[in-house]
Amino acid sequence: MDGQLITFTGVAAGMVTMPGADFTVVVRNALDSRRAGVAAAIGVAGGLLVHTALAVAGLAAVLVAVPALFGAVQLLGGAYLLYLGIRALAAVRRPLAPDPSTAPSTPTGATAHPDDAAHHGAARSGIAQSLRQGFLTNALNPKAPVLFLSLLPQFVPAGQPALPRTLLLATMVVAMALVWFPAVALLVDRLGGWLRRPRVARALEAATGALLTALGGILLVELALA
Repeated sequence: MDGQLITFTGVAAGMVTMPGADFTVVVRNALDSRRAGVAAAIGVAGGLLVHTALAVAGLAAVLVAVPALFGAVQLLGGAYLLYLGIRALAAVRRPLAPDPSTAPSTPTGATAHPDDAAHHGAARSGIAQSLRQGFLTNALNPKAPVLFLSLLPQFVPAGQPALPRTLLLATMVVAMALVWFPAVALLVDRLGGWLRRPRVARALEAATGALLTALGGILLVELALA
């Protein structure tokens, strides 16, 4: 592995693991369930795949060069984060649920509830929603095209064909995301017994809601001041 590739690995790892909107959305969904958290994580990686593919194809340059198009993406991204944040903050106002640790256990061999099929259908719908949230949170990040457009060319050695190298770099970023974000979701689920206690869950919901609202607000303010 050449020196530039080693350096890029460190830069990309720091970029992927840096806490932000992606991290917050994965954590928030993982508090609902392991599957929801992993679905959101895969959605984030899918959003990264879009950005890296655009950068490799050179379309990100068009986005950056056309202020109206870039502004539209920033508006959508900021509004979506704001929506997620306000939705999370609204959930904090719900009455506290009973602590799962104090709930009576279900007898082994109990008969399935008639609404079990509806419950599974709702679960599938929730996973699809988590996947969509993760994807849109990343795909609508207006700063990602600028980042990838400026970052990837720096690690293409002089005299080497750009396309194979940028494809390799893009694949590395997506692969890191597919490792990091599901790991975050699984860790949150692992700590779920404590994190899902009603008061702890409410505090985390409030924190993630406030962070998403702030990130969305910052994007919209930057757009208004541009």
